[in-house]
Amino acid sequence: MFKNLIVYRIATDWQPPELTALEAELASSAFVPCGASQPMSLGWVPPRGQPHAPLVESVGGGRHWLLRLKVERKLLPASVVKQRVEEMAAQIEQTAGRKPGKKERGELKDQATQELLPMAFTKTSALQLWLDLEQRLLCVDAGSAKAADEALSLLVRSMDGMALAPLHTAQSPQQVMADWLVSGEPPVVFSVDRECELKSTDEMKSVVRYARHPLDTEEVREHIAQGKRPTRLALTWGGRVSFVLTETGQLKKLDFLDGVFEGQGAARGEDEFDADAAILTGELGRLLPDLIEALGGEQQPGIPASEGGAAASPATLPAGFDPHPAPDSPPF
Repeated sequence: MFKNLIVYRIATDWQPPELTALEAELASSAFVPCGASQPMSLGWVPPRGQPHAPLVESVGGGRHWLLRLKVERKLLPASVVKQRVEEMAAQIEQTAGRKPGKKERGELKDQATQELLPMAFTKTSALQLWLDLEQRLLCVDAGSAKAADEALSLLVRSMDGMALAPLHTAQSPQQVMADWLVSGEPPVVFSVDRECELKSTDEMKSVVRYARHPLDTEEVREHIAQGKRPTRLALTWGGRVSFVLTETGQLKKLDFLDGVFEGQGAARGEDEFDADAAILTGELGRLLPDLIEALGGEQQPGIPASEGGAAASPATLPAGFDPHPAPDSPPF
């Protein structure tokens, strides 16, 4: 179900609505395909993937909700629009004996776009959302914060009074990943796998990537000592879920390992969805608290993120090493 996770904190003053009321609210923003001259359309679809199924799935006795947002976009290359604008401008010049001005060319661009949209190909995508009502966490299966924002905007409009904020940890993921690589001692529930990306902080922005390669080596420690920062690190939690942790706290390449779905092989159709949903929410519902704790716990309002704790010693990390880069997406 989920391949990525971007995690948000749900404000404590928001109370979940009744499922029937939420279903009706989501139905008012259900997905409708793009119209002929519409560049994009997005809306809710059943997470179960079956027509007329609920738009919100309740799992674990109501402790978890699953939603699915569908997005459809018209693919209209800028070069095609430009070519059509040039054709229209040439026609004006031929018939009126003048070249269109800047303002008129802008109007021609809008006209060309509306003319070409009905003939454009469409691309569809979907985002999964998981609300852990017990822990008051919202997770979006998106590859970037920008993609998640589309889903969050519609969700907040559908759930009256909901307020969300990126979940910040007391120590930056980059700081903690650097310490794990230097010390070779992640928390006992986690193990470091064989994939990592290190990026320098200087103007060269040099990058070193390891894939299917041991990371408990002097070479890796030397790169960190020279100022390179870990931006991606492959981890396994409890021998059950593997993922890649990024410098901004996103989880990518989620993979449930052998044995997690054992005993579910005979499930089909609705039973298969229910079983998968229960396992997913159960496993990830235990992984996230362990990861937050490994990153120093959740940062409390008004308290700056710590540069100590899990950080490696000054002798190991260079004086210029900045464990708190400005993130371009939620830091976790």
